[in-house]
Amino acid sequence: VPFAGWSLPVQYGRGHLESHLHTRRHCSLFDVSHMLQTRVYGRDRVKFLESLVVGDIAELKPGQGTLTLLTNERGGIVDDLIVTNTAEEHLYVVSNAGCADKDLAIMRDRAAELQATGSDVHLEVSDNALLALQGPSMARVLQAGLSDDLAKLSFMSSTTTTVFGVPGCRLTRCGYTGEDGVEISVPAGQAVELAERLLGVPEVWPAGLAARDSLRLEAGLCLYGNDIDETTTPVEAGLLWTLGKRRRVAMDFPGAAIIMAQVKEKPKRKRVGLTSVGPPIRPHAAILGPEGTPVAHLPASPGTVTSGCPSPSLGKNIAMGYVEAVHSRPGTALAVEVRKKQHPALVTKMPFVPTHYYVAK
Repeated sequence: VPFAGWSLPVQYGRGHLESHLHTRRHCSLFDVSHMLQTRVYGRDRVKFLESLVVGDIAELKPGQGTLTLLTNERGGIVDDLIVTNTAEEHLYVVSNAGCADKDLAIMRDRAAELQATGSDVHLEVSDNALLALQGPSMARVLQAGLSDDLAKLSFMSSTTTTVFGVPGCRLTRCGYTGEDGVEISVPAGQAVELAERLLGVPEVWPAGLAARDSLRLEAGLCLYGNDIDETTTPVEAGLLWTLGKRRRVAMDFPGAAIIMAQVKEKPKRKRVGLTSVGPPIRPHAAILGPEGTPVAHLPASPGTVTSGCPSPSLGKNIAMGYVEAVHSRPGTALAVEVRKKQHPALVTKMPFVPTHYYVAK
């Protein structure tokens, strides 16, 4: 299907349900080369990035990464990014494909502004491919193709290494499934070779967009454009943990005044998890109070589902959406409207399925 200017597979031969469960039990390979990969060089690279995002980039040790948010002056989320402080003295940034053009424009404009005042910063767009190997048997599968000890690489840590004979790969222990996994930034010319080596292991299956979506929803992870966008703030989205403590005090990121005011006063609406039985909950479905009244922060706009699907792991429907803060407590009984009928739903803690991120001993 068309996706952010790319053509991407929804599923492979075995189908979505089997692919999803296989990732939870074994491991799967996802081609995520549509993501934008950027490198930021220069002695002012941290200052540059901190002028755009909410995270404490200066505190990242070499080889350490973090999820952060690019915000606008209204406190809205322009994109969610993973930023890694590499041991090679540059910052490695991975952005969403659907935001690639606007992210790049923002970053290039800010770099030009800083360069004009004498700052040392420059950007380089990487043409590497990006492969994600995700699932509980990832470490065993990948270790066979590494000379480094994968047990030393914790969640959100990154290193440059040779993977199954392909040199110059950036290996980052992260992913979008809630399982232990890695993303491998690989020179484009050798991506097929590496993918074929990995898929040559019988327990590694290729996985497409359908499994990627249901896996990330079970893990309670946001999809940009659905669950977060330029009209939602980090506080409303439940992503307050991405704001570095030093940055909260300094209030030196875009939209800081609005975001920090919400931290003090509490937001009017919040992102919540929902579970239900009956027909699947899909995006744009209305979320209603137990009496069938809208549960939005504005009377004119009912709460709405932003992501939803039947959970292959749990055998019930799961969803995310925004409701008035007063209705956001886990255990609150609500309703969802599917095909003009109301069905009971329950506000549920996320992640829906326990995550298994790896921390080195």
